[in-house]
Amino acid sequence: MSELLLPPEHRYAKIIKERHNEDGSELSVLNLGPTHPATHGIFQNILLMDGERILEAEPTIGYIHRAFEKIAENRPFYQITPLTDRMNYCSSPINNMGWWMTLEKLLGIEVPKRAQYLRVIVMELARITDHIICNSILGVDTGAYTGFLYVFQFREKIYEIYEEICGARLTTNMGRIGGFERDWSPEAFRKLDKFLEEFPPAWKEFENLFERNRIFLDRTVNVGGITAEKAMAYGFTGPNLRAAGVDYDVRVAHPYSSYEDFDFIVPVGKSGDTYDRFCVRNAEVWESLSIIRQALEKMPAGNEYHAEVPDYYLPPKEDVYNSMESLIYHFKIVMGEVPVPVSEIYHAVEGGNGELGFYLSTDGSRTPYRLHFRRPCFIYYQAFPEMIKGALLSDAIIILSSLNVIAGELDA
Repeated sequence: MSELLLPPEHRYAKIIKERHNEDGSELSVLNLGPTHPATHGIFQNILLMDGERILEAEPTIGYIHRAFEKIAENRPFYQITPLTDRMNYCSSPINNMGWWMTLEKLLGIEVPKRAQYLRVIVMELARITDHIICNSILGVDTGAYTGFLYVFQFREKIYEIYEEICGARLTTNMGRIGGFERDWSPEAFRKLDKFLEEFPPAWKEFENLFERNRIFLDRTVNVGGITAEKAMAYGFTGPNLRAAGVDYDVRVAHPYSSYEDFDFIVPVGKSGDTYDRFCVRNAEVWESLSIIRQALEKMPAGNEYHAEVPDYYLPPKEDVYNSMESLIYHFKIVMGEVPVPVSEIYHAVEGGNGELGFYLSTDGSRTPYRLHFRRPCFIYYQAFPEMIKGALLSDAIIILSSLNVIAGELDA
């Protein structure tokens, strides 16, 4: 049997024997995961260790694989949205909006400007929650719990805004083809204004706790670095690519949902190390706040929150109860009986972790012929073994943390 086909622990056994015979040192094999509080998800890394230093690593994924893509091939288009929630569940609304935009691209639907701006607001709120989680937990992994406890309350405040918009918090199932299922309530805007007032000073304090903290700097600077060339070769996108010095953002390169109407900076790092990834995400939070404020200032007048697409948009519930035509439309839409064109399209949005893409192939039936999710976590996790090679075990934990590998997105 080829050595490459052997489980890593068997291959490592041979290396351990040879190394022991060479210089008398002892190597060991360590299973990091799949269930371990430091792995940030259900996945395994089999490490060949020389003391605390990592010589080789082999990742294993698939422990929570849920076959979302195959499930989607047997679901009407509307019923696929809850699957997108459960990929990167730290920023579910971005997944939801990306899926609706994919269907709108397929169907040739133009979304009203106001609905596009509302989408931008909720996607930027989701980006903020994603970065709050990543950077505050990176602080925990370096031994600083205070920052995590301090800023996590603002994640809850964003969840309260989600509740006002759609009634859900973590897995939101937010929006519909053509816009939102209902207009935003005055309370949603009031809570949003309050968040925009209270959060910035707290985020500034969070930055001050870490960005010039000597212990944090020692743990993160020049740790887990990756060059721009290697990052691009691995297919990095999002904050992890920008931290390596590559100025690429889907919102700028391929604008959607009227992102071209807003002025914002794309933060870029230099060394691609753990510290740069932390700083890029910090800076992106400020840009998200700026985009939200611009969207509120430029919000078109009126109350348009969805496109006029009766073939795909559920009629009001009171009409369903009192009108046979509305009842029929409701049934046809929910059961996926409205035909879709035969087509093959790709649409991408800038997710919390990078380019989140939907490759959709249809044959005109009530379900996708093929649906593939381009999950940024799945792409850049390939680089993890190389990034931790030669590092200490404690470094491997914070490198993984700074990459922000979300198990639900890795194993969809």
